[in-house]
Amino acid sequence: MIDLDESGHWGDDTTGWANPPGHVGNCNGSGPRIVRVLKVTALILCLLALSSCGEGDKSTPVGCLAGDEAVREALRSAPGEVAVEGTRLSACLSDTTDGGELQEVGVAYLEAAAALADQAAGDPEGEAALQLGYLLGAVKRSETGAQGVGYELGRRLRAEAARVPEGSKAFARGERAGSEGG
Repeated sequence: MIDLDESGHWGDDTTGWANPPGHVGNCNGSGPRIVRVLKVTALILCLLALSSCGEGDKSTPVGCLAGDEAVREALRSAPGEVAVEGTRLSACLSDTTDGGELQEVGVAYLEAAAALADQAAGDPEGEAALQLGYLLGAVKRSETGAQGVGYELGRRLRAEAARVPEGSKAFARGERAGSEGG
């Protein structure tokens, strides 16, 4: 039978933390050591977490967030090198893109695509068709190796591009150029 005093503590230790009768070993004094070990472990885990933040932090380049007018302006260089403030269109979409930034880029691309599709529907061999094709090719390029980022955007862009009559050589040339270097 275990002896407890009237306050419910073991034995006669005034701290209430004495070992119960028959217990071998002394736990007194080990509490501060355990607390130190826990503090050091927590510090190490925090340092590891902080050190990995810089490696994976790839925020969206500022040029990618410039809007649809900037995208349309850049597309005027198609089928040559197309960049918004020095950033290729496909580089604006990646697995590490923040959800809000991805939405902002997507809206700009969709608005540009809608305007280009309006023009290309009436002139399937014109500059708008070539630029729309380039934009689609660049988004396809960003999907290569990605884990779904940009897939929905690509689907919506293809829906816009469906207004361009099938067989448009300008659209195909732009899409090829965007896939290769966009």
